[in-house]
Amino acid sequence: MKRELHLFDTRKNWQRLLFGFYVALAVLLILDFFIPRHGYFPWESYPDFFAAYGFLACMLLILVARLTRRFVKREEDYYD
Repeated sequence: MKRELHLFDTRKNWQRLLFGFYVALAVLLILDFFIPRHGYFPWESYPDFFAAYGFLACMLLILVARLTRRFVKREEDYYD
């Protein structure tokens, strides 16, 4: 009995989805240069500041989580 293929079971559909996401990302980053900014702090008015800030914040969160794991990690049978 052959299994029915779904939308994202093929590599071609995944590549189309990722391509669409990358195009949307590029369009949003380019449009950010043309949108007027009125930030409270001077650095908030830089183009793509919030994209870079969000990316760096996520990377810092991942780094902190990896470091914290060393302290809170327990053996597999810790609760037994």
